[in-house]
Amino acid sequence: VVTMEIVKHLINDTIEFYKWTLTIADKRVAKWPLMDNPLPTLAISSSYLLFLWLGPKYMKNREPFQLRKTLIVYNFSMVFLNFFIFKELFMAARAAQYSYICQPVDYSDDPNEVRCFYLHLPDSPRVAVGDRWQELSGGIEYLDTVFFILRKKFNQVTFLHVYHHCTMFTLWWIGIKWVAGGQSFFGAHMNALIHVLMYLYYGLASCGPKIQKYLWWKKYLTIIQMVQFHVTIGHTALSLYVNCDFPHWMHYSLICYAITFIVLFGNFYYQTYRRQQPARRDAASSSKAGKAVSNGNLNGLSRAANGAPLMGSKEEKPQENSGRRKRKGRAKRD
Repeated sequence: VVTMEIVKHLINDTIEFYKWTLTIADKRVAKWPLMDNPLPTLAISSSYLLFLWLGPKYMKNREPFQLRKTLIVYNFSMVFLNFFIFKELFMAARAAQYSYICQPVDYSDDPNEVRCFYLHLPDSPRVAVGDRWQELSGGIEYLDTVFFILRKKFNQVTFLHVYHHCTMFTLWWIGIKWVAGGQSFFGAHMNALIHVLMYLYYGLASCGPKIQKYLWWKKYLTIIQMVQFHVTIGHTALSLYVNCDFPHWMHYSLICYAITFIVLFGNFYYQTYRRQQPARRDAASSSKAGKAVSNGNLNGLSRAANGAPLMGSKEEKPQENSGRRKRKGRAKRD
């Protein structure tokens, strides 16, 4: 009974807290699709997690899909989408004379301000851009995981991959709901540029071995992403230092979130590019040793004409062969 009462109070307090947060939410986005309440966003994220569980089971006894053309179209489409977001945010922030040190949220309908999360298209309804397009991009990026599973690249679906995709979509919803604009433009701006480079790499890699041999810069993408998170923390800390008129709870949340990515990406970089280096050196040494063996230069090891290895030095060969002939001759006489 006591436990039920505690749970009941927690639920009630959570509901009351959510109702209070709605009073400080951005009224301009209240009528946007998915923005009325968090349930649609949570449903999409839950469906994503459900596919993570059911997808591998479905593909277990099936041949993997190739999806080469699909991946080329998808990745280069994401390049153009993220470049569009980057360009639009840059132009809007410049026109609105945004400060890169401290930019409070302007909840007015100023055209330049609105452009940071709106785009006016001729003869078309007003559609969201900036933070809103970042949320759309985050939702589309769920397809990264879908393609991995359909191609049976299960090793690519790591905790870092799932954590990044699942949390990013939800956090963009929070950002749009309460802080659509202001300081949040900086993170969206930088994130779009990084994604241009990332999907450009994936798009080129999808083109096949002829292009893949030139893609030596994969590890530098990880380094750039880690730099992004350090810059995010520095930029946010500077805003706190100057006491910028931007919700401090968002500042602290962003710092904590960026730290988790630094830890996860740092571990990924170490496991992928640092820890494997000794193993690669050992493999290279073994390869050299193998070549030495095949050339007869290691510890007197030589090869017969048919490629069978024979132990012993060159000086020992005549005696060894002579002994073999004598034994063979005696066996015949017997």
